[in-house]
Amino acid sequence: MKSIVVRLVIAAVIILATLFSYFTKTQVNPVTGEKQRVSLTPDEEIQLGLRSAPQMAAEFGGLYPDRAVQDRIKTIGRKLVSTTEAAKAPYQFDFHVLADPKTVNAFAVPGGQIFITMGLLSKLKTDDEIAGVLGHEMGHVVGRHSAEQMAKGDLLQGLAGAAGVAGGDYTSAQAAQYVAKLVDLSYGRSDELESDDFGVKYMIGAGYKPEALLQVMAVLAQAGGGSGAEFMSTHPNPSNRQEKIKEAIRKYSGK
Repeated sequence: MKSIVVRLVIAAVIILATLFSYFTKTQVNPVTGEKQRVSLTPDEEIQLGLRSAPQMAAEFGGLYPDRAVQDRIKTIGRKLVSTTEAAKAPYQFDFHVLADPKTVNAFAVPGGQIFITMGLLSKLKTDDEIAGVLGHEMGHVVGRHSAEQMAKGDLLQGLAGAAGVAGGDYTSAQAAQYVAKLVDLSYGRSDELESDDFGVKYMIGAGYKPEALLQVMAVLAQAGGGSGAEFMSTHPNPSNRQEKIKEAIRKYSGK
């Protein structure tokens, strides 16, 4: 009985410390004005991104060697930045094509370094489609999704650890970690949908056709992005994303 009380007291202390840490990590997003709970300052995001970018590129075969291809992507990306609210962001946006010809992917690291693989780029037919992909990734940066996920990850891990201590056995700890992971994945899906919204807004602001982002979803679905259980994926099913994109198009263009 005494051991149970001790475990519960320790778990309570962990929970209180975890919650205090999370709810004191509040910053105002410099672009959107939204109050967010994040683990990093914008400067720390930039430094983290610059440090991690070379390693991320190496995992996808390095940068694609054709300068004309790189310049095309940089030109589209810079237009998206300079003609939209993203220009107010403190981040150092830069855009890169990765050499990997098989992986269909694009991603952003904190601070503004954005990457697209040749595997995805080769499937995109127009500058509008490319702008849709880059605008979406810019949304992750401006939305500070990585910094938010880090803060949420610390929160969930702390609560899961407290549950494991209170349960007093390995099975309880494992179950708590599993639940924490599922909750974390749901935040990921929300981030993807918000980035689609940013992408549509930035495309319209820069003069690109936002409907092209719907075609990007078709490309992702054909490449396998629509397979598997959506519940267990950080990326919503492309067909479900299309409906949200249509809503964003109507919101920002009145169509």
